[in-house]
Amino acid sequence: MALSKERLLKLYEDMFLIRRFEEEVEVYAKNGTIPGFVHLSIGQEAAQAGIIDCLRKTDYKFPDHRGHGAIALCGTDKKRVMAEIFAKATGINGGRGGSMHVHDLEVRNMGFNGIQGSTVVTCLGTAFASQYRGTDDVTVVFLGDGTLGEGTCHESLNMAATWKLPIIYCLLNNQYAISTHYTEAHPQQQLSTWAKGYEVPSETVDGNDVEAVVEATERAIERARKGEGPTFIEFMTYRWQGHFAGDPAAYRPDDEVKEWIENRDPIKLLKEKLISREGCSEEELQKIEAKANEEIAEMVKFCLESPDPVAEDALKNVYADREVEDR
Repeated sequence: MALSKERLLKLYEDMFLIRRFEEEVEVYAKNGTIPGFVHLSIGQEAAQAGIIDCLRKTDYKFPDHRGHGAIALCGTDKKRVMAEIFAKATGINGGRGGSMHVHDLEVRNMGFNGIQGSTVVTCLGTAFASQYRGTDDVTVVFLGDGTLGEGTCHESLNMAATWKLPIIYCLLNNQYAISTHYTEAHPQQQLSTWAKGYEVPSETVDGNDVEAVVEATERAIERARKGEGPTFIEFMTYRWQGHFAGDPAAYRPDDEVKEWIENRDPIKLLKEKLISREGCSEEELQKIEAKANEEIAEMVKFCLESPDPVAEDALKNVYADREVEDR
């Protein structure tokens, strides 16, 4: 499927923006400004941008711990998403969530948490709600090849298939679960076949080709909106950095990393397609890049100038509509 030039330009802008977003996050994570662990998805931009581009605001999104790009693109305010990662009071969750727990209910970003495999269970609730209410809103859940080893994935797929729930399982296979290559943890060469035992339609696509990402995602969404049940898609991609910011990733062969960066960079691939197929000029794309760089600079400035949360607010929002008393 060939997307229109206009849509490809929009996707190029989105992909370049989240690349720059995470590059800046990495800088401030490494110098200690951002507290805690930060997991980056640099190199996986096509999968995140392509999936989000297919969704409505009312569709439910369950990002994973490497989901900054998806969260920023669907968010109500990108600078507040970045401020949340910086643990600032101006963050979308008041600085309480940090890098791994950003949620934004206004756009139905349901957030992530520290328990691997948990969101493949909780996504059943939103999908059932859509079915119960008679809406055609779908639920998209992001997971990695490491998460696929969790038993909860079996339970989720079984229930989703049995009840024909409108879920799209988006497996971003970036090759490694921390330091373990997926072929050392799974007998399947294509992890998408994992879903076939539950009679769930599945496929493996090039996760660095944004057109392939959009085509597969739109097909799955259409099926879900019609009430035909879940789909499982494996997007083959690669994370350029280690498991977390600062991880030297010595477990990966240098030539493997070089191959993915030099020849399979999703942004570079889309740029080449825009120039060769759509007749875009370097100047046209440079303007898009300049606009994104300006936006990122404004976000970083906003984060650095934002106040830290105050201790007095630490016990707010622990329970809905209740204030917890300090002792």
